[in-house]
Amino acid sequence: MQQTVYEAGFWWNSRTQRWFFLICLRLAHETPVKEKMSGNAILIDLLAGVALLIWATRMVRTGVVRAFGDRLRNAIGRATANPLKAWATGVGVATAMQSSSATALLAISFAERGLITLAPGLALMLGADIGSTLAVQILAFKPTWLSSILLIAGVPLFTASSSSTWRQVGRIIIGIGLMIISLGIIVGASEPLRESPTLVYVLESISGDLGLAFVFGAAIAWLAHSSLAAVLLVIALASSGVVALPFSVAFVLGANVGSAFIPMGIAFRSVGTARRILVGNLVFRVTGAVALLALMMSVTIPLGFLGADPARALANVHTGFNVLLALIFLPMTFVAASLLERLMPDAPSSEPSVSRVNHLDEDALDRPAVALGAATREVMRLADTVQLMLQESINTFADSDERRRDEIARLEDEVDRLQEEIKLYLTKLTRQTLSEEDGRRCFDLILFTTNLEHAGDIIDKGILRLAARKKRNNLAFSEEGWHELQALHQRVVDQMRLAVTVFVTRDLDMARELVAEKDRFREAERLATESHLQRLREGTVASIETSALHLDLLRDLKRITAHLTTAGYPILEAHGALRGSRLRKVKEEGVVAG
Repeated sequence: MQQTVYEAGFWWNSRTQRWFFLICLRLAHETPVKEKMSGNAILIDLLAGVALLIWATRMVRTGVVRAFGDRLRNAIGRATANPLKAWATGVGVATAMQSSSATALLAISFAERGLITLAPGLALMLGADIGSTLAVQILAFKPTWLSSILLIAGVPLFTASSSSTWRQVGRIIIGIGLMIISLGIIVGASEPLRESPTLVYVLESISGDLGLAFVFGAAIAWLAHSSLAAVLLVIALASSGVVALPFSVAFVLGANVGSAFIPMGIAFRSVGTARRILVGNLVFRVTGAVALLALMMSVTIPLGFLGADPARALANVHTGFNVLLALIFLPMTFVAASLLERLMPDAPSSEPSVSRVNHLDEDALDRPAVALGAATREVMRLADTVQLMLQESINTFADSDERRRDEIARLEDEVDRLQEEIKLYLTKLTRQTLSEEDGRRCFDLILFTTNLEHAGDIIDKGILRLAARKKRNNLAFSEEGWHELQALHQRVVDQMRLAVTVFVTRDLDMARELVAEKDRFREAERLATESHLQRLREGTVASIETSALHLDLLRDLKRITAHLTTAGYPILEAHGALRGSRLRKVKEEGVVAG
């Protein structure tokens, strides 16, 4: 009977089917109970190591985004001059985030707003592909001794620091430490596998199937949403002697292709330049990986030059592959951009407005989850516009002409129109039968949209008019006063970014930080007012001439901060972390009327 089953197994032509059949047969019929338990323990440890590796990778990425996300976005925003500069920026941003996919999503957000063109966008992704490999180079040195130091330093920093930025730095340090530990778990768990006759036989039967290794690598990178995790996994297995080097190299090539599919799935609705960047990056990776895989399958390539240590060799393959792609395709970005524009033309638009509502589909109103998702995307576009208005508003006080003020005023008209469309759409949605959670989310969207529109009104009817009055009367702030105003304005811009992040992530700690920053801003505004009054007492001429402008601008910045802070209140209220009143409660008999 056993012989018949074996013959039936080998009847299949697919090596994958034979491999699966042999493992099932061995585990089901030939392995003693004690060996099964041992095998289960090994499998559990191996899966635990993989899970910890994926989680640690996410911890590092989350910490980088929360601590330095704005700086990384600003870096990408400045990388629009030429492909070479964009490539270098991609290397730097992806090195920090250790994710080419996350870098791709940032590039998409800029492309959707017309802030980066196609050729620099493609170059940015070529750089990001290299930057995302550098962590593998470091971890390939197996710095196991470093994990303890990182955890000892990271945990106190994360738990005890009062600064949000330093807490996220602590998160990053902890994540790197856990990544090193997870690699140790995977290596340790896979060591006994080398002694398994069944596994040795199976690996020998599939070791020559490089196509299968390529598919495995692509699938695992896509499932884990991280080429870093996939490559570190195969490095750990190769270091234990579980998989051969040619199989591992093909696996790494597949992981690079799989990671290119990740942003395609997340942003599949993107259009225009954003979609072309994603498709171009995917074509670059697939072309290079398939060409190298075909070469490996047709010609026996001696892989000894990669290094004797499998970890070092695979890290070199991972980085070298992406460096090779950059050398080949970076000089061709303009040609590739032109070809992609011809193959993927923009859909004709009947409405020229840049803030045209794209996602508010009336047919989706009977599906609340879809409708709320569409409304959220439009609210993000509204927030981007208001943020641009806020960033540029301070520069109108130094402009010699009115072009910037006119452009901001035009944006305010678009904000009013977009806010009205969103409000009407959500009002229609509330007429449907909504769950409690969907109803609350709908209310939060309307509230945030309304406050964004109020902030835009303050910029248009307050700050811009103050700038016009300053120019009309030929006034100038004192040097100290102007520096104070610029510093406070930058704090409001930072508060705007934090408010949008809080609204999207609904993170409780960040909501606390948003509200706490409002109180700190109030104190900073009070100190700036006292400093201005001191200059008035000292008789500073510029301060006397611009006193009304100075105080009115402080008031407008404070009002904008108040509107932005409302993004955190629903989150705090839902967690019971918001007081009902700022008034201190006193005993009834101690209250004095008046």
